[in-house]
Amino acid sequence: MQTIVIGHRNPDMDSICSAVAYAELKRKLGMSDVIAARAGNTNERIDFVLNKFGVPAPNFVSDLTPTVADVMETSVVSVESEATISQALTSIGQKRLRGLPVIDSDGRFLGLLSGWKISHYLFPPREETANSRVIRASIANIVHALDGHGLAGSADGTLRNLVIMVAAMSPESFSMRLKGREGEPIVVFVGDREDVQLIAIQNHVLAIVVTGGMGVSARVRTAAKETGICLISSRFDTATSVMSARGAVRVEQMIDQNFTSFHPETRLRAARQTAANAPDFVFPVVDKDNRLIGILSKSDFLRPIPRQIILVDHNELSQAVRGANENAIIEVLDHHRLGSLSTDAPILFWNNPVGSTSTIVALCYKQYGVAIDRPIAGLLMAGLISDTLNLTSPTATEVDAQVLKELSQIAGVTPAKLSEEIFAVGSPLRTLGPEEAILADCKDYDEGGFRFSVAQVEELSFAYFEDKQEALFAALQKYREEQRTYFSAFLVTDVNTQNSRMLISAPPEFLDAIHYPALAPNLYELNNVVSRKKQLVPYLLDCLQRVTPSIS
Repeated sequence: MQTIVIGHRNPDMDSICSAVAYAELKRKLGMSDVIAARAGNTNERIDFVLNKFGVPAPNFVSDLTPTVADVMETSVVSVESEATISQALTSIGQKRLRGLPVIDSDGRFLGLLSGWKISHYLFPPREETANSRVIRASIANIVHALDGHGLAGSADGTLRNLVIMVAAMSPESFSMRLKGREGEPIVVFVGDREDVQLIAIQNHVLAIVVTGGMGVSARVRTAAKETGICLISSRFDTATSVMSARGAVRVEQMIDQNFTSFHPETRLRAARQTAANAPDFVFPVVDKDNRLIGILSKSDFLRPIPRQIILVDHNELSQAVRGANENAIIEVLDHHRLGSLSTDAPILFWNNPVGSTSTIVALCYKQYGVAIDRPIAGLLMAGLISDTLNLTSPTATEVDAQVLKELSQIAGVTPAKLSEEIFAVGSPLRTLGPEEAILADCKDYDEGGFRFSVAQVEELSFAYFEDKQEALFAALQKYREEQRTYFSAFLVTDVNTQNSRMLISAPPEFLDAIHYPALAPNLYELNNVVSRKKQLVPYLLDCLQRVTPSIS
């Protein structure tokens, strides 16, 4: 079972750092196969912190929606098209399967071989028995099916429509029957009857199978060699030998091409619906080159998804990685408001009104008595500093201050120094295009039937914002239209003056509800506002309540 520790979409510093640090704690506590992940791109500031403390970026995971690959069986028992039915039956019997997928020599999927189709061939209906004596096979296939060996002549691999004939009659009757099928490639099955064997040789049959493990006389052997007839010894009796020989036909003759297949990335929910209405006994899984890479039976769809999730720095599915709701969420560590998350079973849910999730993770280390390594301490410092603007945000608490002091001692860097380094790196408005900037740290919300988004970036001044204001608003409007949100807001915070400006795309009645000073259409001055979760979002929710009656 893989455990993925992951933050919200469009992750910020706190989301990335807390995911990495908490995944490391879980590994130290003995949990196997734990990985830290991110649901969006990093930025220059995050990259700077990761490089500074020598920690690789978490794995990028954009979608955790369960797929066919999550439950398919990868140890596939298959059969090549050139194999015989006898070989296929061996695999079916050993594995107790209802059939087999058929592949070519390059592993490409060709179709299905069903146990029912083999049974129909081996035991045909009464009206089809007259045709059962003709099989399309090679002499070499027959030797293999009988587990036999050659007594004379060569068993070539040429495919032919072979006529099976059992010599269970008088020599005279047998001779007449041979004459009636003169010129056809006949394979005779006979016991230790030298007279019948010689008649068969004289009539130039293609091969003779001597059953019961019997040998042949020198006279018969010599005659066979002179005429080029293949003599085969079978250890089975005649009846068993004939039945086994019918298993010498190749699988390619019985491929059923009416089947339902899936690709590994097919969403499991869609595959379940398709399989529920399909009569197939198995469902091959093929890659883009049609190579067989897995197999599904209907019972495989009942398998639990081999993956569970720990959410950090959010608790709302609207902000979670795509497909999170279709996986088992086993833990949540967060410091934001409670959303609408629900689970099927009790989970660890730690929601603490501190300044950052990094603070909570540091407290987890302390709670479990696990020492924090220097690189992890540095990451947790960065997450805490970024989310609290180095303890100047109204979200900062005494707990954050104490944790930051302890982390500083472990990491060997002062908060002031690290804060200066972080905010001096890579202005998002300078390094990102408008479309990227409004998504750099964007969170989606769903409240009272309204969907809206609020993004935030921290800058050292508003200079770059003023240069890009029009382009940013155009990108914001486009995002709102594409996502069909009621409004989309973009908060730019000056970490030096502790003031912000809000650009917002919204309907007129919502703009009328905003009481902050308007600097321009759709642009507002928010002095002393630096926190999205504690200051801006509660204010916007209040505005939303005040406009609800006019749009209902």
